[in-house]
Amino acid sequence: MPSLLAEHAHVLLTFDDQRREIPDGALFARDGVIEWVGSTAEVRAALTETPDETLNLRDHVLLPGLVNTHHHMFQSLTRVTPNGQDHELFGWLRAHYGMWANLRGEMIYASTLTAMAELILSGCTTSSDHLYIYPNDCRLDDSIRAATEIGMRFHATRGSMSVGESKGGLPPDRVVEDEAFILRDTQRLLETYHDAQRYAMLRIAVAPCSPFTVSQDLMRESARLARAYGVRLHTHLAENDNDVTYSLETFGLAPAEYAESVAWLGEDVWHAHCVKLSAQGIGMFARSGTGIAHCPSSNMRLASGIAPIRAMRDAGVRVGLGVDGSASNDSGHMLAEARMAMLLQRVGGDPAALGGREALEIATRGGASVLGRDDIGALAVGMAADFIAVNLNRVGFAGAWQDPASALVFCAPPSVDYSVINGRVVVREGQLTTLNLPNVLRQHNAYARQLANMP
Repeated sequence: MPSLLAEHAHVLLTFDDQRREIPDGALFARDGVIEWVGSTAEVRAALTETPDETLNLRDHVLLPGLVNTHHHMFQSLTRVTPNGQDHELFGWLRAHYGMWANLRGEMIYASTLTAMAELILSGCTTSSDHLYIYPNDCRLDDSIRAATEIGMRFHATRGSMSVGESKGGLPPDRVVEDEAFILRDTQRLLETYHDAQRYAMLRIAVAPCSPFTVSQDLMRESARLARAYGVRLHTHLAENDNDVTYSLETFGLAPAEYAESVAWLGEDVWHAHCVKLSAQGIGMFARSGTGIAHCPSSNMRLASGIAPIRAMRDAGVRVGLGVDGSASNDSGHMLAEARMAMLLQRVGGDPAALGGREALEIATRGGASVLGRDDIGALAVGMAADFIAVNLNRVGFAGAWQDPASALVFCAPPSVDYSVINGRVVVREGQLTTLNLPNVLRQHNAYARQLANMP
């Protein structure tokens, strides 16, 4: 793999342990790993070779690539569904299940490419995805193929639904799977794809969809399987009031207590949303090291509420950022999500509840911690060469040069000018280099029209 020098950044935000911010910053990477970080003069003086490629980032802010901890990429095919625009979570799901029942493998592939392109252009270099519905010929392999082609660092989670309406669950019976098959297929994916090595580009996690779509037995067996293979666990939890009511009425337990009862607390677990997590639940998460994927835009769109992120972080809970599904957020813009997280915590009346740098920290170091990574989320020697750069010479940043770091979240969310993943330039001067995006979008939109017209 070629060596790469990025130099002359207006400011380099390391998000390292010292939170250094380096004017005229530079970094040098070889084989996808950072070897030097400092001022341009310092890094240039340390080099004993001519880099294979040099990026001149004058007037750019350079920072670690953002980490997306929760998504449903297939949902980019069903954005802004007319009869699903004004529902809370359960009604919104019922408005979409019928459309999703018609998904095919090629649709999963095209929607994953589309969602990843949107993420990458908005600053994301590592993403998880929660694919939990497998009608027709759909497989998680379809998503993995897309990630490999576009060049994104990927945490693919094998989701599942097994409890349909006839058994008291929310989804129609035609979109659920047999639990024995779910476990066999999850094991197949773990043995075929999971890479536990440092700097891995692909990891697999075990991810039953939610308490209202799978049985307690599947939750317990999934936890056993994941821990036997040393991989992580992911699901939805405490997303809204109806979610909490279902847990209390069905299991006799509040969400955090239910998670504990099925062995779903621990440093190897992260839950999406947790909007309605109680103070007791926050304490349980903090003590156990359980992580949370905060999805502010989706939570607002579905009127779920405001997750108590300030209280969670103050208690020591690990928090990352997630854009959530493209049909409940209708966007997959990571910098926009960081901005929304910052603003939403202030709605309660505290204008300092979450600052710009802390929002970026949640989107970088926070996400890396939630996904169990110690090799991404910061720019330092020995870390993966995953970074982004944004040019300050644009109208949305006019007048914001006093604090360009905070400008990334206080000002209108930009697209990135450069994105480097594993030492490879994936976005150059605002353009994806690894796929023909117009062709992908044409195919994606053709599939979306098919789904919209199917009975």
